[in-house]
Amino acid sequence: MSENRLIGDYPVIGIRPTIDGRRGVLKVRESLEEQTMNMAKSAAKLFEENIRYSNGEPVKVVIADTTIGRVAEAAACADKFKKCGVDITLTVTPCWCYGAETMDMDPMTIKGVWGFNGTERPGAVYLASVLATHAQKGLPAFGIYGHDVCEADDTSIPEDVKEKLLRFGRAAVACATMRGKSYLQIGSITMGIGGSIIDPAFIEEYLGMRVESVDEVEIIRRMTQGIYDEAEYQKALKWTREKCKEGFDKNPEQFRRTDEQKEQDWEFVVKMMCIIKDLMNGNKNLPAGCEEEAVGHNAIAAGFQGQRQWTDFYPNCDFPEAMLNTSFDWNGAREPYILATENDVLNGLGMLFMKLLTNRAQIFADVRTYWSPEAVKKATGYELEGVAKQSGGFIHLINSGAACLDACGKATDENGNGVMKPWYDVTDKDIDNILDATTWNYADLGYFRGGGYSSRFVTEAEMPCTMIRLNLVKGLGPVLQIAEGWTVHLPDEVTDKLWKRTDYTWPCTWFAPRTTGEGAFKTAYDVMNNWGANHGAISYGHIGADLITLCSMLRIPVAMHNVPEKDIFRPAAWNAFGMDKEGQDFRACNAYGPMYRNIR
Repeated sequence: MSENRLIGDYPVIGIRPTIDGRRGVLKVRESLEEQTMNMAKSAAKLFEENIRYSNGEPVKVVIADTTIGRVAEAAACADKFKKCGVDITLTVTPCWCYGAETMDMDPMTIKGVWGFNGTERPGAVYLASVLATHAQKGLPAFGIYGHDVCEADDTSIPEDVKEKLLRFGRAAVACATMRGKSYLQIGSITMGIGGSIIDPAFIEEYLGMRVESVDEVEIIRRMTQGIYDEAEYQKALKWTREKCKEGFDKNPEQFRRTDEQKEQDWEFVVKMMCIIKDLMNGNKNLPAGCEEEAVGHNAIAAGFQGQRQWTDFYPNCDFPEAMLNTSFDWNGAREPYILATENDVLNGLGMLFMKLLTNRAQIFADVRTYWSPEAVKKATGYELEGVAKQSGGFIHLINSGAACLDACGKATDENGNGVMKPWYDVTDKDIDNILDATTWNYADLGYFRGGGYSSRFVTEAEMPCTMIRLNLVKGLGPVLQIAEGWTVHLPDEVTDKLWKRTDYTWPCTWFAPRTTGEGAFKTAYDVMNNWGANHGAISYGHIGADLITLCSMLRIPVAMHNVPEKDIFRPAAWNAFGMDKEGQDFRACNAYGPMYRNIR
């Protein structure tokens, strides 16, 4: 596990065991104490064993000191939770309780309620009552209720309840982890790309984060004045020379840089990576007199402008972007950073959402080209098979070397399947295999006049993945798009023919979304045709349902997705906003508004 490189503790989950407050000769409350507290302990155990913070540590859970039957005990619980740093609460009960007296009234906590499905006591009645009270008071809460009736003495958690508890927990921890952190933009707007036009109000009001900005010249200042960790730089440079294989140079021979110039570029981009890391999170080992620079910007994510002012003159940022986004560096496996190419803050934030949900490295890519079965056959003579055929084609995901190296799929699970692992499961063998599958090719001098290096690999493993895009729409606000699907393996000769039609020195991934035959997911073409921007953020696994839950917490509606309806889990109050699930989402998010907006 790694230390928390950000300022501020990770969010804590607080469990609130509520109970029927009636005492007396029949000992109603007394008879329920053990069962109620056992529910709390079971939920805490489930969270602690299955949810980890981004640094790999198990999530911290606290339980109220007593069951909560009346308002005084609710107040005592709230006082304890405040001291413990609780941002997320789960109320659990097997019985009827006094809803308005026992509920969590803090407007800034993320709330869930689990009502036990049993016949002896009306846990479902309390659940319905308290969720109605939450809705009435404008405090959205997630309702969790098992499908099947359980015995009163059953301390196990039904599988359907586990799924909802963990989805709530993962999304809430991701949501609360962002609060108080920074997005650091290094530079500004890139080549007119809308995603790099930063909107501080959105980041502040919806995510509870702040925006920090530095000009790219800060990197040159630190290089020129020696404001970096020399020991780390030398270690990084040695590792890069030993582990990072240089690939072919695509530039015409008469324009190629000399070996000496290329070596200087390697030194430049490695030093650049060290400095960007320092800008994000600080470095206590900077030289004396650099105390101001040593503290960093507390950035949980960042973006680098690059094009064109920087890349017309200096080596590009592809090496720092790719390596920071990857699950390892010269110190071995470590928590991946989030660094968006072209300072596309919206794509960087999408990467951040998925990293916090999965603890995996993320892919940044252009959503570059749709290939129909007919176009593939015409270009290569190949008939599509498998998921690519089922999806009516596939989408080419490719960008100038900014994708995490994990995306090559050369890390393997216990069965030898190519995967992208949570960073703390990445082995030394995985690292060697990933580096062996990657070359670093000299920059296309047509794109990048200042030189540099781009990572090059092809994703050969067929892996489940989820592509998302966060967009800002005037008059509407933020919306998210989600497309679950799979990476596609094509025969080598087919890959080469298609890849060579664009930049052959950039990392290449073929993606087939799961299609439904309807609307935006009729075929892969329709996904491409409905995509809201030129970039996408891609994560390993089918995590669309978790993203939908996370977005409801952030009050960001989901405009497009292919997640089965049975897996959609939003606060109970959303049901009051109409019959259609997606219309509900837009109306509820608009009604509640962002959690961190100060002026209503």
